[in-house]
Amino acid sequence: MNVAVLLFLGLGLLEAEGRCFFSRTEEHCVCYNLSQESLSSIIQCLPASVVEFWGGELERYVAFPISDLDPSTIEMLGSLVIRKIIFGDLLVPEILLARVLKFFSYTQVQELVFESCIFEGRGNWAEMAGQNLPILSLHFHNVTSAPLTGHEQDFSSLSSWLETLQELAVTGSHITSLPCGIGRVFRALRSLDMAQNSLGDESLMPAFCEGAFPQLQVLSLQRNNLTSYHSTCKGVQLLRELQHLDLSQNKLMADPSSSCQWPVALRIFNLSDTGLDEVLTPLPPSLEVLDLSCNHLHAVDISLSSLKKLFLSQNMLQAAPSIRNYPMLDTLHLENNLITELPWDEVKLLGHLWDVSAAGNPYNCSCSGAQGLQALAGMGHLGQGWPQGYMCHSPPHYQGRLVKDVPLSVLQCNSAAVIAPVCIVLALIGVAGA
Repeated sequence: MNVAVLLFLGLGLLEAEGRCFFSRTEEHCVCYNLSQESLSSIIQCLPASVVEFWGGELERYVAFPISDLDPSTIEMLGSLVIRKIIFGDLLVPEILLARVLKFFSYTQVQELVFESCIFEGRGNWAEMAGQNLPILSLHFHNVTSAPLTGHEQDFSSLSSWLETLQELAVTGSHITSLPCGIGRVFRALRSLDMAQNSLGDESLMPAFCEGAFPQLQVLSLQRNNLTSYHSTCKGVQLLRELQHLDLSQNKLMADPSSSCQWPVALRIFNLSDTGLDEVLTPLPPSLEVLDLSCNHLHAVDISLSSLKKLFLSQNMLQAAPSIRNYPMLDTLHLENNLITELPWDEVKLLGHLWDVSAAGNPYNCSCSGAQGLQALAGMGHLGQGWPQGYMCHSPPHYQGRLVKDVPLSVLQCNSAAVIAPVCIVLALIGVAGA
């Protein structure tokens, strides 16, 4: 049997109406509801590196026998250049998926994506015991399946593959828990994206128990049901290799009396849009990027000697934080706060602070305020938003005017520099006349 027929019949995509379309570069092929008659359209996708299949139901193929492949077919599968396969809008029986995954063990597919799919039934995953797969990245978005609890044995059968997986994303899929035993299977996982699910505070410690995800470096828990700053910290404390943590778009209540040490390896920490009204310490001492934008902060009084990027936009800050607390800082974003003046005297001391963004603040355009902003702009430090986003709020005669248009003559801003020499000259003339 032709390898294309065998592969795509095994995937169960041959009876729906449709055809495939190549991208201009002929590296990306998208197929919609393919039929037996459009088989040639499927075959033309074989030179592509990315193939997408959208639409159809696979129930009718549950009983379809998939026999062992002969050596020549295995060789042909191994010669395909397809590296990424996307399945979308499909009803997927798990028992068929378990069989079809065997095909991928003979290919060079490295990334598998399921978008808006429904998984039903229970697969015979024991058939995959000891089977190695080349897939390193696995993504599920907006999928429906049975709860993960109780499926630990299934994951154990897949351990030969899962313990080499490097990237896993399960997003927008109403996940409420992640059993401890599952996390222990992912021995080499570097990145885990669980954004837009329903994980609560009580689900984190079981999910990230001792021995789970031992190599995890990047974790996104964005937009879940996390509510406690302290419990969240406790929940991820055992992830000792964690370097990048995203908790944005959760509503975290902070208890200043509680203390917890975040993973010390943490370098990038996203706490944006979490409802915080103060910055709680201790923070990881080696942080390089801290995002606290879209919160309710009135002040930021912390010192982080390794910090390079600090994002504080859309808060309630009345003054910029002291730059001296961040000697390595190169990026500072302060848009849409209540700041009236930037600390120009501090900023000019840090030559590596090259990206300052502070549009949308009610600036005081007195000499010191306007002069500092104009100097920053002149040195190329002010990024997007200059000059239109920098408006004067005071004094009254400059209100509504662009900061860049405020005149800064020597007589206006440093009258002493003019008056003192004049007085000296007049005094000398007086002495000479006497």
